[in-house]
Amino acid sequence: MTYKNILQIDDDSDDCELFMEALEAVSDTTYTAMYNPVEALRKLRQKEISPDIIFLDLNMPIMSGLEFLTEIKKEEVLKEIPIIIFSTSQLDDIIREAKALGAYDFISKPNNFNDLKRILSHYTFAA
Repeated sequence: MTYKNILQIDDDSDDCELFMEALEAVSDTTYTAMYNPVEALRKLRQKEISPDIIFLDLNMPIMSGLEFLTEIKKEEVLKEIPIIIFSTSQLDDIIREAKALGAYDFISKPNNFNDLKRILSHYTFAA
């Protein structure tokens, strides 16, 4: 499936910058980065942002990715948005828990820019 409007929630601005650069290289998809999951949840609930898909980091202060996932799946209007866990964590228990909470997919953050472009090209319209 391809998406036109991507939201990334990640407290690491460098990771978001790299994600955006890779996305721009493979797609003309609209991209929004949010560094605070609590603020992202508020904006989603108030319909200030309406992504087609969310790429969500797990390890964040204030609210973890799993906590965010739990909260968004309680929202009737928001629970259908596919959420891809996009994290450096690769623990099987966490992957299972994320999928049990409703994550659409789990992707380990690649170390290579070309690998990131390849991953993102699977989810977006070509540029």
